[in-house]
Amino acid sequence: MGKRIFFILSLALAFWACDSDTERRTDYAVQGIDVSHHQARIQWDAVAAENIQFAFVKATEGATHADSLFCYNWRELKRNGIRRGAYHFYRPSVPADVQAHNFMSWVELSPGDLPPVLDIEVLDGLATPTLLVELKTWLFLIEIRYGIKPIIYTSLKFYNKHLAGRFEEYPLWIARYAWREPTLACGSQWQFWQYGNRGRIAGINGPVDLNVFQGDLKDLEALSIPSRFVLSQFSVTSLSN
Repeated sequence: MGKRIFFILSLALAFWACDSDTERRTDYAVQGIDVSHHQARIQWDAVAAENIQFAFVKATEGATHADSLFCYNWRELKRNGIRRGAYHFYRPSVPADVQAHNFMSWVELSPGDLPPVLDIEVLDGLATPTLLVELKTWLFLIEIRYGIKPIIYTSLKFYNKHLAGRFEEYPLWIARYAWREPTLACGSQWQFWQYGNRGRIAGINGPVDLNVFQGDLKDLEALSIPSRFVLSQFSVTSLSN
C-alpha cells in the first residue's frame, strides 16, 4: 500500500510540475527566449525591459512553410536591440536542399545576428544514418550561404541517441526541462540551454520557452555574425552547376 501511495504522489507531482510556471534562473548572466506564431503578437518593447539579451524566432519549416509572424518578430527584435536568431524546423521526410532553399528565401542576416539554427527533433521514420547525411547537407548549404556555422537545436535525449559524436564542430542548443543542466554524451559542451517551456515574460500572453547562454555577453557577441560579415554570393543552385 505504501509503495502504491508513493507512486500516485509521484505521478501527481510530475503532472503538477508540467503545468506549473517555469521559474527563471538567476545563475546565468545571459538569458533569452524562443518564440513562434504560437506566442501571437509579442510586445517586444516590454520584453526588452525583462532582462532578455537574445531571442530565437521560428522562420521556416519543411519545404515551403514560413512562420506567419517571423517578419514581424525579426523586425521588432532589431528595433529593440535584442540579439536575434532564426530557426528552421527540420522535417526528415523532405530533402535537405529543398529545406535549405526555404530558409534562405526568408532569412537575411546582419552583423550581430546569431547563426542560423537547425531544429531537429524527430526522425519521421527515417533511419538515423540517412538522417545524419541529410542534416550535414542542410548545415553545409546554410554555412556556404551565410558564412558561419549553424547552431543545432535538439532535445538532450535526441542528441545523445542520434547525434552524439557527429557534429562536434557546431554550436549546440539543448532542450532539457529540469533544474540540473544537461550532460551530453561524448563530452560535448552546449552553448544554449532551453530549460523550461512555461516561462512568464512581460509582453507575451501565455507561456514561453526560457533559455540561457553558457558565457557572458562578449562570448555571445563572438558567436554572432561579425561586423565584417560579407554574404556569400554562392547559392544552392550555383553549387550544383
